[in-house]
Amino acid sequence: MPRRPAYQDQGPAGARAGRDSRSGSWVRVGFGLGVGFLAAYALGQALLQTAQILTLVLLALFAAVSLEPLLAALRRRRLPRGVTVTIVVLAAAGLTGLFIALVIPPVSKEVDQLTTQIPIWLQELHDHNSQLGRLEDHYHVIEKVKQQLSSGGLGTKLASGVLGAGKLLLGLFTGALIVVTLTVYFMIGLPSIKAFALRLLPASRRSRVEELTDQVMRQVGRYMLANVATSVLAGLATSIWAWATGIPYGTLLGFFVAIMDLIPIVGSTVGGIVVSLVALSVSWPVALATAAFYTAFRFTEDHLTTPLTMRYVVRLHPVATLIAVLIGGALLGIVGALVAVPAATAVSLVLDEVVFPARDRS
Repeated sequence: MPRRPAYQDQGPAGARAGRDSRSGSWVRVGFGLGVGFLAAYALGQALLQTAQILTLVLLALFAAVSLEPLLAALRRRRLPRGVTVTIVVLAAAGLTGLFIALVIPPVSKEVDQLTTQIPIWLQELHDHNSQLGRLEDHYHVIEKVKQQLSSGGLGTKLASGVLGAGKLLLGLFTGALIVVTLTVYFMIGLPSIKAFALRLLPASRRSRVEELTDQVMRQVGRYMLANVATSVLAGLATSIWAWATGIPYGTLLGFFVAIMDLIPIVGSTVGGIVVSLVALSVSWPVALATAAFYTAFRFTEDHLTTPLTMRYVVRLHPVATLIAVLIGGALLGIVGALVAVPAATAVSLVLDEVVFPARDRS
């Protein structure tokens, strides 16, 4: 015979006690859910506010992991880790200095030409027989500029634009400095960080997880090696094309395209657009031919060179590589596109080494 609750045997007082007990339990559950919701909301807001810093940390960690195979190769020569990190940092600084040395002369030359040309343009605006003078007579550009400056509208827009550009440059410089500093610290302390993370796992799983971690780091290094190789190829192709067609600053443009090509999907497109715009200084046919050249080069790189290279380097299907880059770019922008393929490689290794064997045994 089923046993009735005790409060049913105690009359009305027992029934009231049972109802109070049930209402108290619902109150506790509701309070717990409310506190959990508020805590989750506060955590989400904190993550959103620190999303930019976390992105920079992720980029620095990815850079350190990507350089680990190079450090390991230097360590095999019995060099201390601090010395190997110093060599890599000095090499990176040398490449950065070379890029700056290539950028400064053409930029200063263009600025000098612009400052020389401005008085000539102003003189032509007042000359009714020149092309600029006829445009001035028709559109009254000088009068409109004076009106905008007197009303304060144009000045305010120019000031806000200059201020926004200054903030953008300051943000880029600060972000680059943070990434470089964190990358150096990560390169120095990566073995200690890995050992600390492994100690959080049970002792029975540490060796297996360490083996998988080493495999992921090797795959990331191979990916970066393949990515750098394709980027160097893009830079060389740009320099050769510029030399053959007479486009100025061929070495600088090749360097720029090589850096931009490190960014999957978007980078080579931006590089091709910039080179095509520079080719306008030669002629329209050269600019159109340059655009066609980069369209063909981009098609070859996306559908032949990169997928085949990544398939043999990181063992990912070309479709999986493309989907990973698209998803990573949608989530974290350029940084997400950079780390998408290594992240997909890590997932693929875990599936092949852990999940699928466990499923096959069950």
